[in-house]
Amino acid sequence: MKNPVPQAASLLLEKLLLLVHVRPLPAGSGGEPPPAPSYYDTSCFKRGDLLEVPRTLFVHFGIYLGENRVAHLMPDILPVLTGDRRQIQQVVTNKRLILGVIARTASIRVDTVEDFAYGGSILVNHMDRLFEDQVLASEEAARRAEKLVGATAYSLLWNNCEHFVTYCRYGAPVSFQTDKFCETVKMIIRDQRSVLASVLVGLASIVCLGLAPSTTLPTIFIPFILWMAG
Repeated sequence: MKNPVPQAASLLLEKLLLLVHVRPLPAGSGGEPPPAPSYYDTSCFKRGDLLEVPRTLFVHFGIYLGENRVAHLMPDILPVLTGDRRQIQQVVTNKRLILGVIARTASIRVDTVEDFAYGGSILVNHMDRLFEDQVLASEEAARRAEKLVGATAYSLLWNNCEHFVTYCRYGAPVSFQTDKFCETVKMIIRDQRSVLASVLVGLASIVCLGLAPSTTLPTIFIPFILWMAG
């Protein structure tokens, strides 16, 4: 019998991504995110810098291209449905993002710093300490990012926003946060006693993140379904 842990971990990780990117929207917003404030000081950013925005569960990454532009990878269904660049360039809505995760498709897009960070704090080149002598020239990092702009496949395990930026700046696509989280998920799945704890964590996320139950409930019951299936 095949070991179900890798497949189960992958499935759970994909679903948990929804908690990372889905933005709680005010009532009556129609699914469109409100405009982010324009208060970021971009004078301290240099072309080719790796920008990090800490989120609740993960960190979102991008490469600064200069002139208030950031290249970053986002799950998005729209590039599969249309070639209209003006539509694709509009800010990714929750619906587009969720469908992109399901279809495993994404786009490497260029947005303003405000749209990229969405009100979060920004860390600059924080990962350089982990790669030491592997840091590429800033212009090389920026050019790599620019060449990859467009539709791409999406996978939380193999091709996410961290893989994109580490390839651009360090020459190798890796994702430390995914590796670490995957190990945690494996431990939860192996221990059937953790199923109830997993469900409770999912329920807590509804309160903490303000997510709609329809978005979160499928995620929190995955460990329970896996346990019942086993």
